[in-house]
Amino acid sequence: MDLDYNGGNTTTTNKRVFHRIGGGQSVNDTSNQHNHQHQQNQKVCYHWRAGKCNRFPCPFLHRELPAPPPHAYLNGGEGGAKRGFAGNDSSSFSGRRGGNSNYSNSRGRFGNKGDIRGVKRVNVEKVCNFWVQGNCSFGDKCRYLHSWSLGDGFSLLTQLEGHQKVISGIALPSGSDKLYTGSKDETVRVWDCQSGQCMHVINLGGEVGCMISEGPWIFVGLPNVVKAWNTQTNTDLSLDGPIGQVYALVVGNDLLFAGTQDGSILVWKFNAATFNFEPAVSLKDHKMAVVSLVVGANRLYSGSIDHSIKVWSLETLQCIQTLTDHTSVVMSILCWEQFLLSCSLDQTIKVWAATESGNLEVTYTHNEEHGLLTLCGMHDLEGKPVLLCSSNDNSVHLYDLPSFSEKGKMFAKQEIRAIQTGPGGLFFTGDGTGQVRVWNSVAVPTAAT
Repeated sequence: MDLDYNGGNTTTTNKRVFHRIGGGQSVNDTSNQHNHQHQQNQKVCYHWRAGKCNRFPCPFLHRELPAPPPHAYLNGGEGGAKRGFAGNDSSSFSGRRGGNSNYSNSRGRFGNKGDIRGVKRVNVEKVCNFWVQGNCSFGDKCRYLHSWSLGDGFSLLTQLEGHQKVISGIALPSGSDKLYTGSKDETVRVWDCQSGQCMHVINLGGEVGCMISEGPWIFVGLPNVVKAWNTQTNTDLSLDGPIGQVYALVVGNDLLFAGTQDGSILVWKFNAATFNFEPAVSLKDHKMAVVSLVVGANRLYSGSIDHSIKVWSLETLQCIQTLTDHTSVVMSILCWEQFLLSCSLDQTIKVWAATESGNLEVTYTHNEEHGLLTLCGMHDLEGKPVLLCSSNDNSVHLYDLPSFSEKGKMFAKQEIRAIQTGPGGLFFTGDGTGQVRVWNSVAVPTAAT
């Protein structure tokens, strides 16, 4: 299956869809510069940011200005892949972004749907089973969906077949032209980004609980061990210490963290002299398995089956706060600007912001109809932040931030447990059948004025 893609109305030249951006302009720089010139004298409405603008029409913007164009993607080292988002340096979803952000005016900012772009509705938001099998007789008159997605701004490029069980991790290491996918079928598959063909199948002898990339490194969470591979030097390390399945991995402050089945978070520090990871400490405060980790604002955040989120200082590795507002498993957590976002099987996404004391409190709760599984952040082609959230009804919702207005929806045959962003507007989803889908951000048509 060829992954070459003519960008249509989003690009003017043929591009390899997984081609690494080596330092030149983004394919959307021209349009972004045009938008910037058009918007340079516009201001964001202060009252909208505070969640209480009642002017209609308002002379100011009811959305954030576009973030700067992305810099060169994945050039290795500290500029390597970041879990959740690897792009702009201002309004970014970050796995390790620090700094002292201004927390004022955060309350009321979320959930204001004054800038709703909306999703085209159908009779039933469910994919037609007969269409999937290729034999729906109703055609365009079918009340069910004949598509794997709803909404504008993204399109399905291709599908990667081969895994036999749920996809639990997707990684794009720096300096490589390969895509790595991990599954509970006990394998990692290596895909050539030029042809879309599976080049290697790595049998690991245990279920892949999670997988991330950081620079040229790939880390794979397995039962009782973490595998560390360097794709540039072909180094292959086994990091012992975990008890049970490793469900979550994150890198921050030159440390590797692993959330495990017994509720511990194991920490390794990289030794450049020996080119190895040395055990540092084991953080024991959760009562049950740790299933989500993220680093941001000089903090480590951990989500657990025990329904809690714990906040750890990256300097002291001490737990400094426990968040207990969720009523079920905290499946995924994400940093965006100065906010922490978390989703849970309790059917909510919670947005946390720091008070004057420095402690996190819930500033907004978004309610869904199903349990929520995975969060991922990206920017659309206009530079606006988009939140992707998968749920256990086999769908992924795309929300504009901070309004939480629905931008689109994607569907799968089974639950989507892995979502990963890539270069040039690409993103990837992996579902319970073992299928990996490659999606591309596209320009949203605008009505002529």
